[in-house]
Amino acid sequence: MINYYSDRMITAADLSLVFENSGIKRPFQDLARLEKMIEHADLIITAWDGSKLVGIARCLTDFVYCCYLSDLAVSRAYQRLGIGKQLVEHARAALGPSVSVVLLSAPTATEYYPRIGFTNTDKCFLIPRES
Repeated sequence: MINYYSDRMITAADLSLVFENSGIKRPFQDLARLEKMIEHADLIITAWDGSKLVGIARCLTDFVYCCYLSDLAVSRAYQRLGIGKQLVEHARAALGPSVSVVLLSAPTATEYYPRIGFTNTDKCFLIPRES
């Protein structure tokens, strides 16, 4: 049974394992950077199989208008079980109906997001990271 939490603390090492095991392109080896990613997130929803972190939705938001879903990652062994969809639903419940949720999709996930309620749009603009 998978349990979902919005108040369970995670470590950079926990996050690193989920990122590495999910296939998401993130700097999973850089624990100092991951710690800052955790520290500066406004909302983190986690999925646990017992004591094992298996999924995460990490959000940056003002809680009244817009939420950027920065990371949605589920360990490969737990993918295709509805965990990603549940993470998004838990985030939306915490945010409320007046908050829009936006994200940037990896090219390999563009077909996934419409299946869980996202609308595709061509209105994104990006200044990429330098490192």
